[in-house]
Amino acid sequence: MKIVSWNVNSVRTRLPTIVKWFEEARPDIACLQEIKCQDDQFPRDAFEAMGYNIAVHGQKSYNGVAILSRYCIEESICGLPGNKDDDHARYIEAVIGADSGPVRVASIYLPNGNPKGTDKFTYKLDWMKRLRAHAKSLLKLEEKLVLAGDYNVIYRDEDCWDPSVWADDALFAKEVRDEFAALMWEGLTDAYLAKDGREHQYTFWDYQRGAWQRGHGIHIDHLLLSPQAADTLQGVQIFKDARAMEKPSDHVPVMVELDT
Repeated sequence: MKIVSWNVNSVRTRLPTIVKWFEEARPDIACLQEIKCQDDQFPRDAFEAMGYNIAVHGQKSYNGVAILSRYCIEESICGLPGNKDDDHARYIEAVIGADSGPVRVASIYLPNGNPKGTDKFTYKLDWMKRLRAHAKSLLKLEEKLVLAGDYNVIYRDEDCWDPSVWADDALFAKEVRDEFAALMWEGLTDAYLAKDGREHQYTFWDYQRGAWQRGHGIHIDHLLLSPQAADTLQGVQIFKDARAMEKPSDHVPVMVELDT
């Protein structure tokens, strides 16, 4: 089973590029972030034509997450529990009825949090604490679980091209990195660290300042697996070449393969 996470940075704007990549890579399940459209504006026809079932949690112009699956989507949950007043479309969770048994997946678009010392940074840390509490409850189900998404976390110094450049950024803040570590300590495995772990393998390059051309990237897209999913992990791949496609997202797909 191939499960991909991809911040597409506007699904409608980049639809031809996204469809082309899907046709070549053929993921079984896709967790998309920053789709930047409301539910009824999601381009369902293009993905249904490729055999995908779709669950969407959209928002006008901002945020938005979706799960696409070649298998039946048995149930889906929109929104991260823990704050009924949070109306940001940043979390969707689904139970996928795979032939080999159910798999629970979530598509996550974690807040950026910049600048530090503001309400945005507080919101990010609070959101991460809510995610950790929810993940803890999901792990008790002892299911195959994949929490995939744009975490907006540079976890290691080696996950950016120059730590000094990011020293004052919310993505690199000690509090954020500590909270990400605490999330994994609940019993989750970072697929990339488990199966590859090489330094300076990036998933995001800014559109500004020639970041892509100069190799100035960061690794902020992660797939975290429950023990039941980690036991079946066969490999992980960062599709760096997607950043060089026509009209690309500033993120690239990251895909894991599970032996189900």
